[in-house]
Amino acid sequence: MISTDSKKVLIAGASIAGPTLAFWLAKYGFRVTVVERSVFLRLGGQNIDVNGPAKQIVQKMGIEAAIRAANTGEVGLQFIGQNNQVTAAFPKEGAVSGTQELEILRGDLVNILYDCTKQDVVYRFSDSITALEQHPDQVSVTFSSGKIETFQFVIAADGVRSSTRRLVFGAEPVFTYLGLYTAYLTIPRQKNDNNWWRWYTAVDRRILMLRPDNQGTMRASVAFLESDEAYEKLSSTEQKSVLKRKLAGAGWEADRIINAIDETQDVYFDKIGQIKAPRWSEGRVVMIGDAAYCPTPLTGKGTTLAMVGAYLLAGELASHERYQDAFVAYEQRMRPYVESVQQLPPGVPWLVYPKTGLGVSVLNTVAGIFASKPIQKLVGLFTSTKSEDESRKEGIELPEYA
Repeated sequence: MISTDSKKVLIAGASIAGPTLAFWLAKYGFRVTVVERSVFLRLGGQNIDVNGPAKQIVQKMGIEAAIRAANTGEVGLQFIGQNNQVTAAFPKEGAVSGTQELEILRGDLVNILYDCTKQDVVYRFSDSITALEQHPDQVSVTFSSGKIETFQFVIAADGVRSSTRRLVFGAEPVFTYLGLYTAYLTIPRQKNDNNWWRWYTAVDRRILMLRPDNQGTMRASVAFLESDEAYEKLSSTEQKSVLKRKLAGAGWEADRIINAIDETQDVYFDKIGQIKAPRWSEGRVVMIGDAAYCPTPLTGKGTTLAMVGAYLLAGELASHERYQDAFVAYEQRMRPYVESVQQLPPGVPWLVYPKTGLGVSVLNTVAGIFASKPIQKLVGLFTSTKSEDESRKEGIELPEYA
């Protein structure tokens, strides 16, 4: 086991992967600093779910009750037709549903993770890593604040566009664009809103969604297919104009979302893709979460990969004499799971983004068939008996580290 008395660890990123890793490293006796370029915790974001092996990890961390208390209140998934009718409904308690047992806003989970680590972990906001110099026994880190410090390990957990990753790995990790842009924003709740996750498919390959939160507002999202990667470098004002243009004539709640775009400051607009890296470590620097293996929101497994990777990396570092062996063990355990999650079904995302009204009608009809009682009952026969080890069921085993 690596001696933890002198092991200082720097984690870049205070979202989900970083604080989860900080929790476990501190538990194993490491001295942990988390650096975050934002002035405060970034508490925005949409609904996420904590399922499978991630659920086991939050149980081990003792924060499951806090997550349940922050539940969004979402009761299930509804598909909405062209005339605002419900074409399919998948209740939360059904055999198949997009709404999971532990459904929470991203920002609420970040806050919970911060609260359970802030006593044992140093958080440094409004700062970031600008340079790294590796030595045999430590890493010299230069910060944007001008400070220079040494750490035994540096972990990149700063997201898809990780600047820490770029300093060490350059262009080696590849961002694979999936031909899809998405936007998220918070909008006022209206009297006709409910607690269902409502999914509306429009012609010309567009999807609009509204989801409830626990703050008296609604979380809106818009996604559309786009062959060119052209919008992420635009200014915020220009991006809003593009988004309003894409929403024009979509129907349903499109006009409502258009009107809200100029009134809110939390519009997130970006292209969707996966990060694929041939290796996750170089010397004493290692990557976790979206920085290493972003699976895209299409999989619904971004939070799960972030928390599982953090748990495994911390456990392996605490269990090996040599950090090199720990990094190898982490990757050997984690990579097969990552590759299975990143393997998208054929036709995704194009299949669920029809261009014509006929295509939209077919999609809604198929959804209605899957939501029917006979199909749900049939699926329930195969899913009602749950494995005690949900992680093994998903293809990843969570060791019990000493």
